[in-house]
Amino acid sequence: MEERGTKEQVLGGLFWKVMENGGSQGIQFVISIILARLLSPDEYGIINIVLIFVTIANVIVQNGFGTALVQKQQVDERDYSSVFYVNLAAAVSIYGVLFFCAPLIAAFYDNPSMTQVVRVLSLVLFPGAAICVQNAFVARQMRFKGLCIATVLAAVASGGIGIFMASAGLGVWALVGQQLCYYLALTLVLFVVIPWRPRILFAVERVGTMFRFGWKLLCASLIDTVFMNLYGLVVGKIYDERTMGIYSRGEQFPKLIVTNLGTAIQAVMLPALSAHQTHPDEVVRMLRRSIKTSVYLVLPMMAGLAAAGDNLVWTLLGEKWMACVPFLQISCLAYAVWPMDIANLQALNAMGRSDVFLKLEILKKAVGVVILALSIRCGALAFIAWKAMGDFVCTFINAWPNQKLLGYQVRQLWRDILPALAVSGLMGVLVYLLGTVLPRGVLGLAGQVAAGGAVYLLLSVGFKLESFRYLLGIFREKMR
Repeated sequence: MEERGTKEQVLGGLFWKVMENGGSQGIQFVISIILARLLSPDEYGIINIVLIFVTIANVIVQNGFGTALVQKQQVDERDYSSVFYVNLAAAVSIYGVLFFCAPLIAAFYDNPSMTQVVRVLSLVLFPGAAICVQNAFVARQMRFKGLCIATVLAAVASGGIGIFMASAGLGVWALVGQQLCYYLALTLVLFVVIPWRPRILFAVERVGTMFRFGWKLLCASLIDTVFMNLYGLVVGKIYDERTMGIYSRGEQFPKLIVTNLGTAIQAVMLPALSAHQTHPDEVVRMLRRSIKTSVYLVLPMMAGLAAAGDNLVWTLLGEKWMACVPFLQISCLAYAVWPMDIANLQALNAMGRSDVFLKLEILKKAVGVVILALSIRCGALAFIAWKAMGDFVCTFINAWPNQKLLGYQVRQLWRDILPALAVSGLMGVLVYLLGTVLPRGVLGLAGQVAAGGAVYLLLSVGFKLESFRYLLGIFREKMR
């Protein structure tokens, strides 16, 4: 347990987790650009609506046991295998529900073709049951290198199949095939690169112990997932599949960047913080370092992406996707605060306070429902803008419990992120102004990216930002 919390373990884990997410998502991003030119916004809208139901179902299948496996002080093969069989049984049950409810979903969205899409795409629940346990094993052992290899290979294989199917004129089924292949390939490669295998072992008392911790996380995760996807469900129903496709495509760019770093923080910080759960001062130190470093990396990317969004979409996706630009810019604002939210919530989990975690989710979703009710009659763009405002409000809610639990005040948090926020804002303004004079296309976009990166580094040096010096020190240490 102590080894999971060392600086070397954390930095090594973050490196491989970022490489994993960056590699696989980078590959998937390139593939999605190709697919976007082969497919229509309507086809993307259909798959994104169906994916919402599958994503919610996956939360139920994985039912909080993965986090319980990571947080638990002592774990053996009986724990891993027991969770695997519980997840598998849940996958069978939930798949049956989705199979029989598929016609109802299709009727609700007035699109009969969704019936078969739901039934086929829901098959990803079965490999997902295994991946949950495999990820927990990787997190406890800090074997993120193997996970990196598996996800990159899965991304390449699934992307190739998706492009082939789209080129063959299979439309939405190209996206279905890509998803299925990714989950299957990831599960198979993980069985090769990590030593865990399910055994014929099952302990009801172990499951009960983990469930007492995990059920609160399940409820919190289910509430969060349902609410996070609620806007997509509403957009798909009130407007149409095309608007849903445009909204999802605009959200994809900032989401790709933030989830890369965010999931790395989530995967690595939970075992690292859990190893120090009896030393709150050390947890606070690690939490503040995580927040400072993550916002220093994420905020300039969100500011630059929003500033260069028009040129980026025109260059990569083409004229037919230009309507997604304002959705992209609003999503940048919403996702900018996500890494520090994750860090605050992981600190709660590491301290064993899943009860507080659940209460936070209920409170945040109550706020979100009020905002949704106020904005549901607005246009699609205003509807999403209200959502971004709600995400910002929830940042304060996520940080509030750690004031009492760890002594980390909200005002301290905002002092920690203010330097990166100010410098990122200045850089974003420059990138936007540069976009008004540079030619549209690859050269103009490259100029904006290069200028933005150079300005951010110069401002970091000029204002002597502490996070810049910290990362520079790590880089120099690794280069020795």
